Amino acid sequence: QVQLVESGGGLVQTGGSLNLSCVASGIIFGINAMGWYRQAPGKQRELVASVTSGGSANYADSVKGRFSISRDNAKKTVYLQMNSLEYEDTAVYYCYLGDVEPGVPGVREFWGQGTQVTVSS
Repeated sequence: QVQLVESGGGLVQTGGSLNLSCVASGIIFGINAMGWYRQAPGKQRELVASVTSGGSANYADSVKGRFSISRDNAKKTVYLQMNSLEYEDTAVYYCYLGDVEPGVPGVREFWGQGTQVTVSS
């Protein structure tokens, strides 16, 4: 089983920066993607950014140009550098990992417990 542990959330003023980290433990198969979702109060969980094991990144339109996702495969870690934070970025941020086990159909999905990011106006 895979476990994901996030860190780096907190309280920051508008325009500030935070760097989230997520470390995975357990067996992760070669074809995979790691990323970050967020959920604000009263809203659905949404994708923030993701990156494949091959390094291909994808971002929500609302964070393009402000957030940057990266990963260290050797450390099984994904990072989210968040700059120019806005009040609307306030949410619980969840780490995500999805991988494909060879010979098994479908995608395994794992989630972290979440870390709170609060941006004060």
